[in-house]
Amino acid sequence: MPHFLAHQGGWDELMWFSVPVLLVLTWVRWAERRAKLRESEAEEPTTNMPEESDA
Repeated sequence: MPHFLAHQGGWDELMWFSVPVLLVLTWVRWAERRAKLRESEAEEPTTNMPEESDA
């Protein structure tokens, strides 16, 4: 294990930085999409039944 954690030419440092950043960006996009979905659901009328006509 110590050999694995030794300097690997830069790719390991890139992973230590990029993996958490990508996780946070993914979480933020997911949260924004979820918030927009809830906002759009709140704007729609709650009844989806068609209006009855007086025929």
